[in-house]
Amino acid sequence: MTSLDSVSIAILLGAVLVMAGILSSLLALRFGAPLLLVFLLIGVLAGGSGPGKIHFDDLHSTYLVGSVALALILFDGGLRTRFQNIRTVLAPSMVLATIGVLLTALITAPVARYALDLNWTEALLVGAVVASTDAAAVFLLIHAQGLRLRPRVGATLEAESGTNDPFAVFLTLMLVELISVGESSVTHVLLELGREAVFGAIAGVIGGRLVVLGLNRVALPQGLHGPFVTTAALVIFGVAQIAHASGFLAVYLAGIIIGNQPTRAHNSVVTFLDAATWLAQIVMFVLLGLLASPQRLVVSILPAVIVALVLMLVARPVAVFLCLAPFRFNWREKIFIAWTGLRGAVAIFLASIPMLVGLSKAYLYFDVAFVVVIISLLLQGWTLTAAARRLHVALPRAERGPRRVELDLPGQLEQQLVGYSVRPKSLYFRRGLIPSWSKPTLVIRDEHILSPIEADPVRPGDYIYLLAPPEKAEALDRFFIDMSPSSAPDPHLLGDFTVSGEHTLGELVDVYGVALDEEQAGLTLADYFDIHLDHAPKEGATLELNPIVLVARSISGGRVSVVGLRLPEDPEEVPVRTGFEALKRKLKNFWSSVAGI
Repeated sequence: MTSLDSVSIAILLGAVLVMAGILSSLLALRFGAPLLLVFLLIGVLAGGSGPGKIHFDDLHSTYLVGSVALALILFDGGLRTRFQNIRTVLAPSMVLATIGVLLTALITAPVARYALDLNWTEALLVGAVVASTDAAAVFLLIHAQGLRLRPRVGATLEAESGTNDPFAVFLTLMLVELISVGESSVTHVLLELGREAVFGAIAGVIGGRLVVLGLNRVALPQGLHGPFVTTAALVIFGVAQIAHASGFLAVYLAGIIIGNQPTRAHNSVVTFLDAATWLAQIVMFVLLGLLASPQRLVVSILPAVIVALVLMLVARPVAVFLCLAPFRFNWREKIFIAWTGLRGAVAIFLASIPMLVGLSKAYLYFDVAFVVVIISLLLQGWTLTAAARRLHVALPRAERGPRRVELDLPGQLEQQLVGYSVRPKSLYFRRGLIPSWSKPTLVIRDEHILSPIEADPVRPGDYIYLLAPPEKAEALDRFFIDMSPSSAPDPHLLGDFTVSGEHTLGELVDVYGVALDEEQAGLTLADYFDIHLDHAPKEGATLELNPIVLVARSISGGRVSVVGLRLPEDPEEVPVRTGFEALKRKLKNFWSSVAGI
């Protein structure tokens, strides 16, 4: 009975710790504290050196939970990543995720060697452990503060976050093996890296396609789609790891494959995975906190602080500026990307690997990583929002999007039902604009269900449901938010013609005959201002897009929301194939033809 009681007590204490972490997240969000720091402190306070007096030293369980949590975090990141958003920044992101991590470790190693009295291999292991960033924590802080990163900066960090962890894990494992065995070679390291990357990518792509096939072909009971996808992600991770491939790279790529394909019950899958990821992170952070010892931290805190400061102020910035030198990033964007080198649970998780294999000085690696994470969260975490605003790379959201209801339709994958409340100042109500790929299906008014014809005209307060492709559902939001009235027409514009900043450059090609690179065609007009202005956009700002000029007509939340199109004064400047009069006719019908493309 005593053993049964101990199990019950362990369950109770574990549940209380997790609940404390969940409830403390409310305070963290309110005061802007990084959630990771809160969960770690909960674990430290509950540990053997804290008031909780829980003696925990199960490294195998910690490594298991950490591996599962990190795999789910990366899978969730891939699932939410739209490939078209990161396609144009894949090159700089991959350079940051590989060469950037290596440079960060190499620059940090000499400082760790002399500050901690280590040999060169051990010092490089310290650098590898703290080299990867925790971009998930960065986005959590930015979104909690109501900020929106510039498209290129956000996409770069998004892609880097999914690919730098696998490389950091590989680098750490190689160095642990080198210290344990005592010998290795450059050829062996390169072959191992190539094998893990290639087979990890193959496992991720094949696994992702199999999950999509299973979701769409197998008639699972309602509510089991989320658990199916989550466990499938862990199967992909486990198979890749057993095959000595990169399981972390495999689950990230599998997430991208699944997230960019039409699948059944996509919304329920995302909701379930979001909850599973939160729970996994909380458990992992609390366990890592339980492993920490304040008594040991006191001994190594001074050299660890030196390592942390060099890492944040020298190693990461130098690595970022060198890696992004060949790409078109301005100095503000480079500084912000350098400052987002937030260290999180990944660093502490990697530091537990030497403890697991029993390396000498293993606890020193763990303690240094723990101190680095605490300082990074305190210094960078609390100043990240201010830095984003100061450097004009993050734009505040003026208002939250409308509440969107999404319902999957059984028997098909191409369309889903999307519902909104009709607001009196929305673009849909005021101008009747709706994308061509969406179709109003029913209207709910005073608890009565009406067809669109019966409900015409739609009134404020109605609930309208539209058929739309799942991947485009979010794009409907802009038609149902309250729009501020536009300013007086610019006399240089063609009449009072303006377009939403959410339209893409590619939509103007047929009207103007503008020559665009394939990469630029997917940019919205607002994105074009964000990328090419070295400051926050202001009303009246202009950018040339030969043969026309874009004029920032209205700013909403620090971002161009309405764009005026200034035409060339000489009709001969318009491309011959279009013709000036034909151009006028096209412009008059522009809203109806491209409103939501």
